[in-house]
Amino acid sequence: MAQGPVLGDGGYLLELERRGYVRAGPFTPEVSVTEPEALAQLHREFMRAGAEVLQALTFYASEDKLATVGLSGRVDDINRAAVEVAREVAAEGDALVAGNLSLTWAYDPADPDSAEHVRALFDRQLEVQVDVGLDLVVAETFTWLGEAMIALERALPTGLPVVVTMSYERDPRSYEGHSPGECARRLADAGAHVVGVNCLRAPGQSLPLVEDMRAAVPVYVACQPVAYRTTTDAPDFTSLPEFPFALDPLQLPRQAMAVYAMKARDAGVNYIGSCCGSVASHVKAMAQALGKLPVEEGEWRVDYERPMSAFEYYRHPSEPG
Repeated sequence: MAQGPVLGDGGYLLELERRGYVRAGPFTPEVSVTEPEALAQLHREFMRAGAEVLQALTFYASEDKLATVGLSGRVDDINRAAVEVAREVAAEGDALVAGNLSLTWAYDPADPDSAEHVRALFDRQLEVQVDVGLDLVVAETFTWLGEAMIALERALPTGLPVVVTMSYERDPRSYEGHSPGECARRLADAGAHVVGVNCLRAPGQSLPLVEDMRAAVPVYVACQPVAYRTTTDAPDFTSLPEFPFALDPLQLPRQAMAVYAMKARDAGVNYIGSCCGSVASHVKAMAQALGKLPVEEGEWRVDYERPMSAFEYYRHPSEPG
């Protein structure tokens, strides 16, 4: 990131649900043990599209969440398999592998025992993930700053770089009432190497929040919006009536994600990624916009007298935009 923005990958759970490997509703990540090749293929698509970091599919892979779908006791297997799959694919190219911690739905600041329980959930995941081998840890999608701080606290002893990102629903504040800038300051002061915003909001509703973070802290900043269309009045895509089964018409075109990537770079964002709804074509467009992939791919000699494709016949532009 000191040499320029790093490009992250895209969304996993919703895309795997579209492909028939994940159950909508709980969105738990047991695919790493039930259909590991399906997960590997999605990692591979993102890496081929230009992603420089692959996040292991350990989002929602904590004991309490897995128990809701009858997978109590499989937390170690799922976390281990997810990192192994990501590592195997990353070895085919030159990508880093990030372990992942996410909101647990178990954090309750009114319950004095809650924090210790969440610590135990994160510790169990991290123990397995680090044992397999990580390059960094991404802790994401926190609406409670307190839970994000616990994730950071447990991840820092690994000695790895730690990214912590917040998610904001209708109100652009944490559940405690902190602004994005204040969340960033508190996380950075506690030792986070990268702070940022991820999920729920489209690029247009995410960038202003990450710009607030950028102005508040000297550390690296990350942005990972969804690739669905949201509005100022309804910025959280999970609150829309289209979630989760009718989101297809709301998916952004690849060009919109390319524009987002350039705006994020110009705003000083160091880790430019994407989240739910973002597929390989989005990541590819972002990589091209950031100069990480060429726009033209391979040789195409047009040295004949008549069109040989509809692309030529209708004189479509040769560059995306």
